Amino acid sequence: MEFGKPLTVTETPIPGLLVFDLPVHGDARGWFKENWQRQKMTALGLPDFGPVQNNVSFNARPGTTRGIHAEPWDKWVSVASGRVFGAWVDLREGPTFGAVYTTEVDPSKAVFVPRGVGNAFQALAAGTAYTYLVNDHWSPDAAYSFLNLADETAAIPWPIPLEHAEVSEKDRAHPRLPDVAPVGPRKVLVLGANGQLGRALRAELGDAGHVEYAARAEVDLASPDLADARRWRDYGVIINAAAYTAVDQAETPEGRTEAWAVNVTAVAALARIAAEHHITLVHVSSDYVFDGAAGRPYREDDSVAPLGVYGQTKAAGDALVASVARHYIVRTSWVIGEGPNFVRTMAALAQRGIDPKVVDDQVGRLTFTDDLARAIRHLLASGAPAGVYNVTGSGEPRTWAQIAARVFDVMGHDPARVTPVATADYNAGRTGVAPRPSSSVLDLTKLEATGFTPTDSDVALKRYLTAYAALTAPSRAR
Repeated sequence: MEFGKPLTVTETPIPGLLVFDLPVHGDARGWFKENWQRQKMTALGLPDFGPVQNNVSFNARPGTTRGIHAEPWDKWVSVASGRVFGAWVDLREGPTFGAVYTTEVDPSKAVFVPRGVGNAFQALAAGTAYTYLVNDHWSPDAAYSFLNLADETAAIPWPIPLEHAEVSEKDRAHPRLPDVAPVGPRKVLVLGANGQLGRALRAELGDAGHVEYAARAEVDLASPDLADARRWRDYGVIINAAAYTAVDQAETPEGRTEAWAVNVTAVAALARIAAEHHITLVHVSSDYVFDGAAGRPYREDDSVAPLGVYGQTKAAGDALVASVARHYIVRTSWVIGEGPNFVRTMAALAQRGIDPKVVDDQVGRLTFTDDLARAIRHLLASGAPAGVYNVTGSGEPRTWAQIAARVFDVMGHDPARVTPVATADYNAGRTGVAPRPSSSVLDLTKLEATGFTPTDSDVALKRYLTAYAALTAPSRAR
């Protein structure tokens, strides 16, 4: 064992498997080391994996061999006394399945083993003790994968041949690599799966086995048993596409209560679950957190100033999500997807010969749900830094009246049939109307810096209307 070496980290051929050299200070009395030091080690790239349990394994004789076990949690392995030969095999789904790494570990080394990587240890000295921190408690419901210590493909060069080693019958019976069930990725849970964005997320993420979709009734965020409703450590991402979006109804006593329940209280429950289990929480926010008076596109770090109850609840929900270490707050505006929406309403009016009056002093960009879902997937897949991201269509901002005229034009109708009006005139005589921001234009610089290119709103609108026209065209006899 080497004394006095600096704290360093070495990457291995197995993604996420990290080997740390630890500073050990010793003299004639013995030695001392910082076996796990969160601040220093995360600064070097150790995931902030949140250990909840510390275990110790003792081997009295050299040759004692354990493994190869791939548990559904992360581990920090180190040696307290003696030496071990460590072997790791990637048993996760993906291109590195079956990759092998070996090294000798003494008290001056530690290894971070990510979930799904099989680990095995062979004691090389009498009285060997190794310790491991894990970020989940043992559960009978946990799913493991195993690999035989003598697997010919892995071909691990055990210092003490297995025929002379102490190996349990259970470990000897583990399968060879072709028969191993690969460890899948952590699960993704999409909430609000039946809404416009939820349906777009289903189209974007598909029906992979690790992706789950839940409507509001299927996951009760108000339940006192929510913490035990699922084995949350198996989840890597929660995408919250559920929200109360009835902007005008939110101004009523009943609507206000429901808006706060869905947009704040439920979000608080999600944030607690995500923080406790180190889950990435994706939350969809709104331009309504602003008052529209900035005079320029809103940036992610601008202070919020909501005008109405809906905007207030969204701003409160954003603040809760921001407390989660791993979060993406996706702030969007003027969302268009499947189901009733402004664009479909204007298209239907054009077809029915109705000439609408549309407000012409609110400006923004349309955001189509397929683009929004694509951006969410991009942020997750690219590993973009946590935080707030503005996600809308790109291109020239338009007023609602200009968009309506564009709808009429694309649908083959005279855009002059749309009459622009001021918001005050449009709302004259109406009650219970929530205030709207006069400008909902969001700055997209931060999103684009991650490598994502939003679709031009005008291009997306034409594409959307083309599909809409095909769906609504009368059937023709063949």
